[in-house]
Amino acid sequence: MPWFLLILPLMSPEQYCQDKTASSGSSFYYSFLFLPPDIRRAITALYAFCREVDDIVDEVREAAVAQQKLDWWRHELDQTFDERAQHPVGLELQRLVSPFGLTKCYFDDIIDGMQMDLLQTRYANIEALETYCYRSASAVGLIAARLFGYHDKSTEQYAHDLGMAFQFTNIIRDVREDSGRNRIYIPQDLLARHDVAEASLVTGEFSDGLHTVLLELADHAEAYYESSISKLPESDRWNQRSGLAMSSIYRTLLTRIRKHDFNVMNDRVSIPNLSKLWIAWKTIRYENRRHRQYLKQHVA
Repeated sequence: MPWFLLILPLMSPEQYCQDKTASSGSSFYYSFLFLPPDIRRAITALYAFCREVDDIVDEVREAAVAQQKLDWWRHELDQTFDERAQHPVGLELQRLVSPFGLTKCYFDDIIDGMQMDLLQTRYANIEALETYCYRSASAVGLIAARLFGYHDKSTEQYAHDLGMAFQFTNIIRDVREDSGRNRIYIPQDLLARHDVAEASLVTGEFSDGLHTVLLELADHAEAYYESSISKLPESDRWNQRSGLAMSSIYRTLLTRIRKHDFNVMNDRVSIPNLSKLWIAWKTIRYENRRHRQYLKQHVA
């Protein structure tokens, strides 16, 4: 009997997903707190799914075993969209498919991103990296946007670009940690252009060349942040407020990295949990005022 069937009498699928999300300490968790209960439950299930598949590639040492686990989740997704889920996360996602009009393709894209982490440890150029960023982050954003709700198709491009911005920010922050796992996300042509040796990433050497590389990636992330906001219609801002709160937290993180002069090799730059909560609350309060003004102008 699979282990997760043993916990179902003791813990509901909803509680399992809540615990999985809360224990991660992620910035995303704090942006969920201000959502209505039904939407918060839905987005928590999505994030729990992301944690399940991401933990496979981060924590399972043997590639063959990790591959088997990803294959199992592909099957579980088939079961989920056929209303035959077994895992607590699958059971939670299953109840969302019809009400939110979810499609399986974006979930498949997420697993494809995890598959890339198993099979590919280098990226030749920015275009190759962006394929990975789409699968590992933008696909998540597109599902999340659907859960939050939107009316204008432009909101999908907002969600795509915001996911790209988040992933580029993560890549900058986690350079040394990822390098220690033999994952070099920084494009090879960018490293070569600025004479940065891969070995220096593993040993934590910080150089002028690496500073320039990370500055370029940060500018790339900032361009995606700006693009995402420009593509979000005013009519959908309030529904997408949780994503905007995430954006505020992540942009604050990127700003802090800049203030550390991009020296992420010797000190992991982070935001304390209380600060994340404060940033999220301020963003939601701002969006609430903006939404009220929008309603005054557009609702008779």
